[in-house]
Amino acid sequence: MTNQNKDKIKKSGIVIETLPSAHFKIKLDEGNEIIGHLAGRLRMFHIKILPGDKVTVEMSPYDETKGRITYRGK
Repeated sequence: MTNQNKDKIKKSGIVIETLPSAHFKIKLDEGNEIIGHLAGRLRMFHIKILPGDKVTVEMSPYDETKGRITYRGK
């Protein structure tokens, strides 16, 4: 059995728009835009994400149009 975290791609970007159901439109540092949702730990501790926040996103190598927000920077 392989470790699932090794397959994830981590990228950073900036939140540009808030969407319904805790989804966000994120502009990555490379320039492309993706849709991201909050990771469970961010939901559990009620971490607020606003447009303009710098975030770290985990993405699957199979679908690079969606991701999971795992960290909110300063």
